[in-house]
Amino acid sequence: MNYEDSVHALMALGRELAAPQQARVQKFGLSNTHILAEALGNPHRAAPCAHVAGTNGKGSTAAMLESILRAAGLRTGLYTSPHLERINERIRINDQDISDEDFAAAWTRVHATIESLLATGKLAAHPTYFECVTALAFVAFAEHGVNFVVYEVGLGGRLDSTNIVEPEVAVITSIDFDHESFLGHSIAEIAAEKAGIIKPGAWVVTSAERPEARAVIAERCKELGARLVEVDAAWRIEETSATGGCYRAVVAASESGDKLAIEPPLPGRFQIRNALTAATAARLLAERGFPVTNDAIAQGIRMVRWPGRLERLCERPSVYLDGTHNPAGARELLRFWEENFKGRRILLVYGAMRDKAVDEIAGLLFPAADFVFLTEPLQPRAISAPLLAEMTGHLARKSAVVRNPAEALERAIEMATPDDAIFATGSLYLVGDLRSYWTKRHGRETAPAIPSLPHPLSPKR
Repeated sequence: MNYEDSVHALMALGRELAAPQQARVQKFGLSNTHILAEALGNPHRAAPCAHVAGTNGKGSTAAMLESILRAAGLRTGLYTSPHLERINERIRINDQDISDEDFAAAWTRVHATIESLLATGKLAAHPTYFECVTALAFVAFAEHGVNFVVYEVGLGGRLDSTNIVEPEVAVITSIDFDHESFLGHSIAEIAAEKAGIIKPGAWVVTSAERPEARAVIAERCKELGARLVEVDAAWRIEETSATGGCYRAVVAASESGDKLAIEPPLPGRFQIRNALTAATAARLLAERGFPVTNDAIAQGIRMVRWPGRLERLCERPSVYLDGTHNPAGARELLRFWEENFKGRRILLVYGAMRDKAVDEIAGLLFPAADFVFLTEPLQPRAISAPLLAEMTGHLARKSAVVRNPAEALERAIEMATPDDAIFATGSLYLVGDLRSYWTKRHGRETAPAIPSLPHPLSPKR
């Protein structure tokens, strides 16, 4: 099977949570993944790994931990979701997206195994999209001989397809409300699902701040005889500073007194906490015999890349893409505006999915923006821009409905003065749509920061 056929076959299964009415009746569990992995020879056991769960910050933390391990000289694998532009982004080997050829080869093997299991009745139903991509990642990492893999949980933790791994360290980042229909309607319930990645005798790192979440994680660790390290207890922050929205901190390890300069290139004060979470996990791996030094930790954090999260595309006007898709993320974005754009006009391009807390997010962000362009990601689950206007338009000072995301962005750029700031947010799918558009318009493989944008571009129609 070639690459195009492979992607088509996977997309035909439906992307994760693409059809909520089907997901509600779907039997969640690890049975399919266990059966498929065993038939494939348990490739997930080929390399040691870390497992990262949480509501916000898990992707950034996973990317930082992988970067640290690569700086330490290890050949790494990184599995994340969702992707922004191409499905290959989910499976990275030594900081490179898996090639089309390797993706197709891995899927061909997984697909043939699934067909055999279905034919013999060992699988009662075809694995889901996410189960298939997870199995594909297991195979790819094993075949490429990586030394260490960092797996990001897709949804929740306890029943997530990645949860058949036996990690050297489990990481649980901040916990807040998101995916309540699947994970529960209280912080304690959501925390219990995230804490489902903790195995007996595990080493666990958490940066959860809510007391009820911390209590659930601590109790789970106690039940399973797991070692728990809380980030707030592991470090003292001695000095912080900021330049251009990126934050730097000098920290000291609570036990040893070792000092580190933490300098993530990702904007937002919250990235310091994510960096400390990754650093804590890395130091536990050093205890377990992996060749991680303080220099590797500092270098890995300094060199990390994680697009689509407060990613600046250009200046004058400043244009940012950010996957703010839940209230906790909206509060962090609002704080970023207050700390870095006070007194400047903010234009917001907003589009969201139907299963998100749109009213609460809009209630936080819209009043702080001078103008809101209501748009819709190019996904079946997106809220239509006119419906979004009916639901949230009253929260904005001024707004306009522009259904095409690229046109909405261009309208914002046309309206902006050089000193204004434009933020496109609400869904990672919207970020992916606009990142693809921006890349095509500028003829680059990626969308690096561009010094200026003197003349607005017209989107192709």
